[in-house]
Amino acid sequence: MSNYWLFKTEPDEFSIDDLKKIGDTGEIWDGIRNYQARNFLRDQVAVGDLVFIYHSSCKNVGVAGIAEVIETNVVDPTQFHGESKYFDGKSTLESPRWITVKVKYVEHVVPLVSLSAIKANPLLSDMSLVKRSRLSIHPVEPEHWQVIRTM
Repeated sequence: MSNYWLFKTEPDEFSIDDLKKIGDTGEIWDGIRNYQARNFLRDQVAVGDLVFIYHSSCKNVGVAGIAEVIETNVVDPTQFHGESKYFDGKSTLESPRWITVKVKYVEHVVPLVSLSAIKANPLLSDMSLVKRSRLSIHPVEPEHWQVIRTM
């Protein structure tokens, strides 16, 4: 059985439209620098899992699309690039600290399901996103996934 996730992204950096343009080869979900989020990516996210792509820090905050995980245990290359804002001087090729996944575009969510609509839905009141978690990776319960899909 597949798991469900919500991955936050700032659309000025990388949006659901950018993911769609890449096509079936997909893109790695790089730049995660929170250990709890990294642990989800490393230990729980699996090939075939579905992901809400959530646009944050923008005018229209909310669920903008759906992606599918197509590869796991991907070493985030940005940790090794000194010029990257995600560089980690303590990470080595032999012992990388930051592991991620590769996702591919599935579809846009039209219209976007806004954060305000999610917060207003009593069926989603116990969702981690609603509880003000600042994590960029959230597990999504199957019942929450279905509610958002029908909104």
